[in-house]
Amino acid sequence: MLLVIDIGNTETNWGVFEGDSLKARWSTATVINRTTDEYRILLNQLLSGCEISTKSLQDAAVCSVVPPLTGVFEQMLAGVAGVKPLTVGAGIKTGIRIRMDNPREVGADRIVNAVAAHSLYTGAVIVIDMGTTTTFDVISADGDYLGGAIAPGLKTGVETLYNRTAVLPRVELTRPEKAIGTNTVAAMRSGLVFGHAAMVEGMVKRIKTELGHEAVVVATGGLSATIARETGVIDIINTDLTLTGLKLVHKMNVEVPG
Repeated sequence: MLLVIDIGNTETNWGVFEGDSLKARWSTATVINRTTDEYRILLNQLLSGCEISTKSLQDAAVCSVVPPLTGVFEQMLAGVAGVKPLTVGAGIKTGIRIRMDNPREVGADRIVNAVAAHSLYTGAVIVIDMGTTTTFDVISADGDYLGGAIAPGLKTGVETLYNRTAVLPRVELTRPEKAIGTNTVAAMRSGLVFGHAAMVEGMVKRIKTELGHEAVVVATGGLSATIARETGVIDIINTDLTLTGLKLVHKMNVEVPG
């Protein structure tokens, strides 16, 4: 079995693949000051809850946008599974040509998403990853990573309104009943959810105009379903896109035992 871990700024997503099948997946909070031992205990708890033995883990692959935690997870995996994980970074084979001014600036999660999108879908693809940030990544039909855009994420908007204002409350991201809110909470939900959906629509329109042709729009991330309900521009929701990309990158770089 292959353990894959996507370490994000807010959440860490874990998955276990048995062949091409995603046998288990979990999402936990990213806690930057957790120790190697604490993450080792957490992984053991996750695995035992699904009756997966650490001895069944043959290898691991990691992508991280939190540099202080990258080494922590590498040490943790060496202690739990006795494996040195493949960590996505410079020098790793991806099958994707990065057409950025500085390819090293592209986050590992965005590269992994691009690998999965190019493998799973036909033609050009726009990947929208809705996490701490909302990122737009554009992959050509030939497998070129053309670039994209980065915007504040939906949850980031919630926390900013709460922390940077004197009287606005923290709100749950449920669907607004209408655009014209008749109280503060309703108005905030409208601006956050409908506003984010409108931003997504506008960005997709601009990107397609610049491309000069159509593209499949794939949304991933924890809030992708919330926004997809409010706009018709998203073709596919794939919340396992990053984990699938990690599996594909691992296969390109490591010979799997057995």
